[in-house]
Amino acid sequence: MPITLEEVGAVVTIKRIAGNDEAKSHLADLGFVVGSTVTIINKLGESVILQVHESRVALSESMARRILI
Repeated sequence: MPITLEEVGAVVTIKRIAGNDEAKSHLADLGFVVGSTVTIINKLGESVILQVHESRVALSESMARRILI
């Protein structure tokens, strides 16, 4: 299930990253790797704010949909 379908405030574990190698690499550089714990902070229009490790990251909804939980 894409992380975008989960409720704000949920703490989830990444099961898989979908997409091409470039998108996977970009997300990995931001800390989104399989097994990481992510907190959904907020959803604002077309953006999703996530906390991974000790950082908060804003992703477009289309990029966030690649993160499967």
